[in-house]
Amino acid sequence: MKKKTPAKPAKNIYDQITNFVYETGNIAKTPRSGFWLLGTGTQSVAEHLFHTAMIAYALAHLEPKADKRKVVMMALFHDLGEGRTSDHNYAHQRYGRLAEAVAVADIAKTIPFGGEILELFTEEQAKVTIEAKLVKDADQLEWIATLRTEEVKGNIKAKEWIAIAAKRLKTKAAQKLAKVLLNTHPDSWWFNPSDEWFVDRKIENKGWK
Repeated sequence: MKKKTPAKPAKNIYDQITNFVYETGNIAKTPRSGFWLLGTGTQSVAEHLFHTAMIAYALAHLEPKADKRKVVMMALFHDLGEGRTSDHNYAHQRYGRLAEAVAVADIAKTIPFGGEILELFTEEQAKVTIEAKLVKDADQLEWIATLRTEEVKGNIKAKEWIAIAAKRLKTKAAQKLAKVLLNTHPDSWWFNPSDEWFVDRKIENKGWK
């Protein structure tokens, strides 16, 4: 009679989370490859996830029926699998889609809260619920804002790319926000050329105008 190979002991929950910490840290080193074709700019997948989550949270305030917590969590995890598959730009995608769903499912098996992450990822991919639609739109708005930043720096391709990304927006809130984004300089939140403080910074700062 064959001896059974002893089963490997399940990893301690702290070991599982430790691996998750290191893996998600690696996303900061994973580049978004669309910039290679754009010709200017750089961004990691982690930077994109953070900014998308901020935009998604803001969008959720414009849609009273949306679950803000779910929107933020969904946005944070929507590209989690790219840490294993890398990010593919549109040229790459014509020849093969990434196995992100498989990667996320594999990650989910290794952590105690994997079920929640997989559920959020699956819902976002389906694009049916209001939360999923808002996250998809936030994903595109993040790209639009990033392209707008490159446009004002002189990248003439960015404007054409923005027009295509804007057509993907589904919710009215995102469509309205996109119009404002495109008519606003990315530095407007801090720079006002009519503010005398920028000329003579010795003037008492009474707050931004």
